[in-house]
Amino acid sequence: MSTTSSNRAGALESPITDTQSAPPAKTTTHDPEAHRLPDEPLVTIQPGKSWGALNLRDIWHYRELLYFLTWRDIKVRYKQATLGVAWIVMQPLLSTLVFTIFLGVLARVPSDGVPYPLFVFAGLMPWTFFASGVSGSSNSLVGSANLITKVYFPRMIIPGASIGARLLDFLISFAVFAGLMLYYGVRPTWGLLWLPVFVALLTLLSLAVGMWASAVNVKYRDVGAVLPVLIQFWMFASPVVYPSSLIYSRGLAPVWQRLYTLNPMVGILDNFRAALLGVPFNWAALAVSVAFTLALLVYAAYDFRRMERSFADIV
Repeated sequence: MSTTSSNRAGALESPITDTQSAPPAKTTTHDPEAHRLPDEPLVTIQPGKSWGALNLRDIWHYRELLYFLTWRDIKVRYKQATLGVAWIVMQPLLSTLVFTIFLGVLARVPSDGVPYPLFVFAGLMPWTFFASGVSGSSNSLVGSANLITKVYFPRMIIPGASIGARLLDFLISFAVFAGLMLYYGVRPTWGLLWLPVFVALLTLLSLAVGMWASAVNVKYRDVGAVLPVLIQFWMFASPVVYPSSLIYSRGLAPVWQRLYTLNPMVGILDNFRAALLGVPFNWAALAVSVAFTLALLVYAAYDFRRMERSFADIV
C-alpha cells in the first residue's frame, strides 16, 4: 500500500521525458549573401530638374508606352463612332466646301493661281492637324489623372502621344489631297522633297504649344475654355483660307507686315503649299517659324518639367 502511493507521488513530482522518441529540432541556417542588398539602387526615382528640360534617354526608355498611349488614343476616338475613320475625310472636305462657296465664289479671295478648293485643302490639312493636336494634348494630362497618380513614367509622353495620334489623321487627309490634285490636273514638283521637313516642323510646334497648355491646364482649368477661342482666332490670323501675299500687297505699314510674319504658322503654311502646289517658297517666314518653334519648344519643356513635380498632387 505504501509502495503504490510512493510510486504515484514520484510520478506527479517528476515529468516524463522521452528524449529518444522526440524528433530532433530543425535548425535553419541563413546565408547572409543570399539576401544581401545591392550596394547601389537598381532604379532611382527622383523629381526632375527644370534645367534638364528634355530627358531624351528617359523618354526613349519608355518608347513602348508612347506607342501604347498613341494607339489607345486612336481607338478611343473612333471606337464608338458610326462612321469611324470617315470623319477624318469628311471634316476637311466639308470645311473646304464651305470656304469655297463663301470665300472662293462669293468673296473672290485670290488663291495664287491655284484652284481655290485645292488651295484651301492644302491649308486646312496642316491647320487641322495643329488645332486638333493642341486641343487634344491640352486635356491629355487631366484625362490621364489615374495613370499619373499611380505609375511613374515621363509625363511628356502623354501630350506627345496625343500629338502622335493626330498624325494618322494627317496621313489620311494627305491621301485625299492626292486625289484632289489628280482631279484638278496639278502635278507635283521637286519641292515635294521639302514636305517631310515642314511636317516635322509642324509637329514640333504642335508639341510645344500642346505640352505647355497641358501643364498649365492641370493647375488652371480655364485653359480648356479659352484655348478653343484662341485657336479660332489664330486660324484667321494665319494664311489658311487666304494667301499671305494678300496681306503683303495691301500696302500695310512695314511694322504690321513684320508682326504678321512673326506668326510661326505663316512660314509653315506658305511653304507647305509651296511644296505641294509648286508656288514660290517663303524662306524668310520659314526662318522665323524655325526660330520661334525651337525657342518655344525649349521653353515649353522647361516649364513642363518645372510644374511636373506637382501634377500628381493637384490633378
